[in-house]
Amino acid sequence: MTGMVALYIFMLAAFTGYEVISRVPVILHTPLMSGSNFVHGIVLVGAMVALGNATTPLEKVIGFLGVLLAAGNAVGGYVVTERMLEMFKSSRQRGGTKGTH
Repeated sequence: MTGMVALYIFMLAAFTGYEVISRVPVILHTPLMSGSNFVHGIVLVGAMVALGNATTPLEKVIGFLGVLLAAGNAVGGYVVTERMLEMFKSSRQRGGTKGTH
């Protein structure tokens, strides 16, 4: 695969992803984010495979950055999902005292 083909595929994926995500209703954001955390895990595995196959220093740096960014994306997605799900719990479930809201 030539660099131009890879760049074309990247740009097409970025545009498609933006168009799909921008049309998601607010009410579906939390369930979709929860499901997309699985996809972030797959991206992390792909970045680790790419880093494992890297031979030149430039490939290793790019692979390391890919692993770093994918890991941050996956962890951040789980943290945000957990915080959003916490909003749906009652104060009693969160450890609050009786009578407070």
